Amino acid sequence: MLEQELLIHQPSRLRIMAALAALSRGEDIDFVSLKELVKLTDGNLSSHLSTLEQAGYISIDKSFEGKKPKTCVSITAKGRKAFGSYVDELERIIRGDIS
Repeated sequence: MLEQELLIHQPSRLRIMAALAALSRGEDIDFVSLKELVKLTDGNLSSHLSTLEQAGYISIDKSFEGKKPKTCVSITAKGRKAFGSYVDELERIIRGDIS
């Protein structure tokens, strides 16, 4: 596996990337909804999001709704490509094409 694929291979990051890849292009998800979807604590999700953001795989947008902070997350084109490559690699392994 390539280094980019190993970054995604970690189970929590894989769940995050799968959830984000399922969104339509340009769509985002708020932090609370993503946390519930991938079943992580605030701290764990924040840590994994930071790693994915540093890799350029996701974009994090922080704003306010009134006086309440809101964090939204979306997958980048680079992240979508990396996730697609990861899935392709898994499919290749499943097919037994490990040459």
